[in-house]
Amino acid sequence: MNREKEAILRLAKETVEAYAKGKGKLEIPDWLPDSLNQKQAAVFVSLKKDHLLRGCIGTLEPTRPSVAQEIIDMAVEASSKDSRFPKVEVDELVELRYSVDLLSEPEPVNNMEELDVQRYGVIVTKGWRRGVLLPRLEGIDTATQQVYIALKKAGIDPDESYVMERFEVSRCSMEEDE
Repeated sequence: MNREKEAILRLAKETVEAYAKGKGKLEIPDWLPDSLNQKQAAVFVSLKKDHLLRGCIGTLEPTRPSVAQEIIDMAVEASSKDSRFPKVEVDELVELRYSVDLLSEPEPVNNMEELDVQRYGVIVTKGWRRGVLLPRLEGIDTATQQVYIALKKAGIDPDESYVMERFEVSRCSMEEDE
């Protein structure tokens, strides 16, 4: 793993640990590579415990001044504000595994044939409703499954008209199989 990917994972881990221990949101540390302070990207931070999702929050476009700040904010959100899970507790920290995805800019998709669950994540949109699913997720083997899950997350009926977009990710993960 290269230095930047190691730094990304360390930043997510240290952020979650500091927040869970009541130390508040981490400041951008001095040890980070300059590249993470000089560029912007949309980011998803995922937490797993016992190989099961424990929290996942992200952005579809850059919303912070730097990738570093985006990672810090999404790590806090994933550990404390994902409505599907309770806030991460201190005694869980040793069991957590981290994954950070840096997203490319989304591009329009006209049909399912333009999707590939191993390469692309998908965004489905109908008005203000929007659903997202990252690529390379365990148990998601077809574009149809991927789109169906994203539609369900957004509350969009598959029979409604909706717009699809795809994006690629650069994944930094503690899981060796990701």
